[in-house]
Amino acid sequence: MEEARQYSAVKHAPETGAVIGVDVGYSPTRRSSAVCRLWWTGTVVGWEVDRFRYQDVDRELAFRKIAGAGPVLVAAFDGPLRRGLDQIGRYREAERLLTVKNLRSRIGKPGQSSSRNGRDLNAAANICVAGLMDVCEIGPAKHPEAIHDLSVVEAFPTSFLGVLLNDPEKVAVRPPARSDAYFSHLAESGGLNRLLHHLLPDRRTTQNWRDVRDHDERAAIICALTALCVAAQDYVAVGDDDGWIILPPDTLIAPWALDLLPRRKTAALT
Repeated sequence: MEEARQYSAVKHAPETGAVIGVDVGYSPTRRSSAVCRLWWTGTVVGWEVDRFRYQDVDRELAFRKIAGAGPVLVAAFDGPLRRGLDQIGRYREAERLLTVKNLRSRIGKPGQSSSRNGRDLNAAANICVAGLMDVCEIGPAKHPEAIHDLSVVEAFPTSFLGVLLNDPEKVAVRPPARSDAYFSHLAESGGLNRLLHHLLPDRRTTQNWRDVRDHDERAAIICALTALCVAAQDYVAVGDDDGWIILPPDTLIAPWALDLLPRRKTAALT
């Protein structure tokens, strides 16, 4: 059964807080993973990012440096996760729903959890979740698609950014760095600011999106924005018990993309 779209009467994040985003890589030699802490007060928003290798010591040091600064409301990971953080090993509804023809042709698609790379990424994501829990106080899950007692969710930056684009075909893309092209375009066009100000209105940023040039740092920041959507209870969720991929608020998703997503609407949360 197709499932998506959870709505809430709450449209802004708490007055102050922080969230975590983790770009999951599994290279033991390259710093292909990154962690971002996005924080805000009543007047400003800022972030810190650090990259790390897929090694226990490297990962723990990065998590302690960035995520160990204090409690966070939600943590989002760019890797497949399912309820109970079990191994997946199969093609999921979340992946299928984001691979329908007109989505795939316009903004690409997630990989399959049934593939070898998908299984490796799932294992790495589970390790990152466990590692973050060891060093960071993560808030309790309050969203209906919870996969754990703590608020950990799955992000997919390419789709998250892609559905914000009104005309994705007009964005010059050099595969495989599709998400970098989307990030740059939304940074320049104001799309990232619109998202942030929708979730955290009346605040200024301490940094500039355009100054973020590294692929993995960008991915970690988008994961943190994904977590912020859940903290604000304003997002679209695609999937089922095998895992939910979190997308931006439905009011910001481009009409062409919104029309392609499942249309099951639930009652507002309280």
